[in-house]
Amino acid sequence: MQTAPRKGFEVAPWMDRLGGFIERRTGLWITLGSLETKLLDSAVSDVRIDRPIYVTGLARSGTTILLETLARHPEVATHRYRDFPMLFTPYLWNRWLERVPQKAEAPAERSHGDGIAVTSESPEAFEEPLWMAFFPDQHDPSRSAILDRQTQAPAFAQFYRDHIRKLLAVRGRRRYVAKGNYNVTRIAYLAKLFPDARFIIPVRDPIWHIASLIKQHRLFLEGQHDNPPARRHLRRVGHFEFGEDRRPINVGDAVATAQVMELWRTGEEVRGWARYWSQIHHYIAGLIESDQALRQSILIVRYEDLCA
Repeated sequence: MQTAPRKGFEVAPWMDRLGGFIERRTGLWITLGSLETKLLDSAVSDVRIDRPIYVTGLARSGTTILLETLARHPEVATHRYRDFPMLFTPYLWNRWLERVPQKAEAPAERSHGDGIAVTSESPEAFEEPLWMAFFPDQHDPSRSAILDRQTQAPAFAQFYRDHIRKLLAVRGRRRYVAKGNYNVTRIAYLAKLFPDARFIIPVRDPIWHIASLIKQHRLFLEGQHDNPPARRHLRRVGHFEFGEDRRPINVGDAVATAQVMELWRTGEEVRGWARYWSQIHHYIAGLIESDQALRQSILIVRYEDLCA
């Protein structure tokens, strides 16, 4: 017998159906997004992408609090919960929502169970479906997820720039801020697209960080148990950090990534997460040490200092 979804993991039937339709026809929605850009040429052609800010790092390190703090600034535009699943046509979707009567919302704790209350207007990490549409292997643990200055993807670059311009235009804001944990392996590529981009990377004490990751994974397993809509939704938004479809980020070492997965498979959660924590942060450290230009655009934030 299927049990009721755990609080916070409910997915509205309309969102499940529409999200599935978009997932199955990604090519169509890329075309529609490009058509939207052409229709809005006069509204977005003069919009400049000025010093975009990327909050990235390993999950449970404070990225959401950083995003919410930055999103309070009156010049900042972010994705919001209401943008999903119509991410590929953000301008027309938001304009339509502005004309539809909205129900009053009371903030509710998000599925992570961490005390952060959200509404449909809250900022959220929703870039990932765009990346997955153009880079379908990004979440294959057997393949490197690194995108760097040598990466050539002109179709994505144009679509992505246009997407940000449309989001800035429809929000009436000047600075774009994005939270994306998977962007940790795309920093050099993003710096290539936007030489004036800024990156904020929170780092947390590994003991408490690993404890939080394990707790969160268990929570997601419980929330997804006998709840297919939740599993589908997390896949569609590109959330593979926890739960039944957990996948580590391959930072260029397939053997090390496979070792992490094997530790998880055999129930050695602490060792698996410790190896993973080490891999992610060694990659970040190496990136900073090897690239002088990137070093100037990256701010490391100690999680404990942020909390204090």
